[in-house]
Amino acid sequence: MLVTLFRLLSALPLPVLHAIGAMTGWLVYLGSPSYRRRLAANMRQAGFDGNLTPAIREAGKNILELPFVWCAAERRVQASVKVENWDAVQEALDGGRGVIFLTPHLGCFEITAQVVAARTPLTAMYRPPRKQALKPLIEGARARGRLKLAPATLAGVRTLLKTLRRGEPIGILPDQVPQNGEGVWAPFFGKPAYTMTLPGKLQQMSGAPVILTYAERMPRGAGFVVRFARLQEALGDTAEQQAATINAAMEALIARCPAQYFWSYDRYKTPKGVARPAGGGDSGGGQPL
Repeated sequence: MLVTLFRLLSALPLPVLHAIGAMTGWLVYLGSPSYRRRLAANMRQAGFDGNLTPAIREAGKNILELPFVWCAAERRVQASVKVENWDAVQEALDGGRGVIFLTPHLGCFEITAQVVAARTPLTAMYRPPRKQALKPLIEGARARGRLKLAPATLAGVRTLLKTLRRGEPIGILPDQVPQNGEGVWAPFFGKPAYTMTLPGKLQQMSGAPVILTYAERMPRGAGFVVRFARLQEALGDTAEQQAATINAAMEALIARCPAQYFWSYDRYKTPKGVARPAGGGDSGGGQPL
């Protein structure tokens, strides 16, 4: 049923989907007090609360553009994208050690993997949906063309490492809260956030360069601009140093278009079994909305 709905919606022009999404963003914001509090609190923590109004609209666009990104014909999706600085990616690929793409939940983050996969094979890590009804949509729609998926499991991590050692790129969303034992506390906009250690470990084991990327959503449904930049800073030797460096890099990307970040995500929650950092506080746990 959901797959059918997404396929029907994918036939609509992107400007129409974004217009509906903007209205949906306001409906969710006004109808959910918990969503409203978290969105405002996270933006205030980061110092971007002046962008609250556009952020409400952009959050809705993020949902309504998914049918287009996942289900529309590949030629339509690719035609909606302008790519900047692919030369930096090609140079990294030519090094033969693979590439680690790091993409925050910024702009149309779902489209970045498809843009890369249109040019080179890509294996992206994903978290399997808890509801089986969502599996055909999320897994089937995401794995298009040369884009392969690796689950966020030990087997998936092994797949990512093997991919890098073949000289092929992988993609990770580094601002997802990991499970107990898979992260460390590192600052994110001035507050401790439990941060995954996987990108740093994979980089150390493979020597692969790190490329930062995000897709900025253009106004009035005009499409997306996908930007790439090589991470110049050394990640450091310890897991804490690596997590802090990556978080700082994510902050710099978010500052470019702060209204398009996924501020409703419970980024500061404490996973079950993880001790809170001394004096760090917590947002109260719970699941992302």
